[in-house]
Amino acid sequence: MPYYMDRHDLPGATAEDVAAAHLQDLAIQDEYGVKYLSYWFDYDQHSAFCLVDAPDPERALAVHKASHGMLPSDIIPVDRGMVETFLGRIVDPTVSGEARPAFRAIMFTDMEGSTSLTQRLGDDGAMKLLRQHDSIIRGALDQHRGVEVKHTGDGIMASFESVTDSLSGAIAVQRGVQVHNESAAADGEPFRVRIGIGAGEPVTEAGDLFGAAVQLAARLCDSATAGHICVSDAVRELAIGKRFAFGEVEELQLKGFDRPTRVVSLNWEAAD
Repeated sequence: MPYYMDRHDLPGATAEDVAAAHLQDLAIQDEYGVKYLSYWFDYDQHSAFCLVDAPDPERALAVHKASHGMLPSDIIPVDRGMVETFLGRIVDPTVSGEARPAFRAIMFTDMEGSTSLTQRLGDDGAMKLLRQHDSIIRGALDQHRGVEVKHTGDGIMASFESVTDSLSGAIAVQRGVQVHNESAAADGEPFRVRIGIGAGEPVTEAGDLFGAAVQLAARLCDSATAGHICVSDAVRELAIGKRFAFGEVEELQLKGFDRPTRVVSLNWEAAD
């Protein structure tokens, strides 16, 4: 199939808005026989460019129209060789197996009151509790195909290749903490964890992840209360039909984001 590149003029749009729209395209592209390969966002000009592998431009535009309704101002055929010359080699990871998909669901965890726990339990006691915390989270990641990106001192940053796995992994973490706290009631130290999950196409550098999707997940974790899971509305939309229970959508002004972000709580206690 030929390649096409389109241009969207998006005054007032943020990187989060463009990432969410791209995820909506990916969710339905198979129904139209096209594949959205990548996108770029010009922060200064508020323009987005999408690269798509499609049988014709009408099919490519149909995906945009059905997923989010934001149609481009222009779409042109492009030569694959020229695209690779300017942007580097483009590989379809699902066909070649040479690369993993760019999409990631990003999860941050944070142990509530870690500083006060250290003061109360001492260094040895706090480290023992942190190791129990780490064991619970890493066990959940192993069960649900999560990858630990890094330890943040009192939490873990992890990535998943599917939203379903990220939500199931977060539920497994909270249930693991719940089991620990029930057994710790008689002999041990309970603790609570807050979790935030965002999704997008982060930048990979030296084994770490960067970009708006990562920043969003970190801020969602900061905004969550202990024992809760806070996710972006884009994550909720990508989990439609997967039998997860969510609360009401609300808008929060997250630090570092120009516009309010639509967020929702995952009701992990009601999950199957």
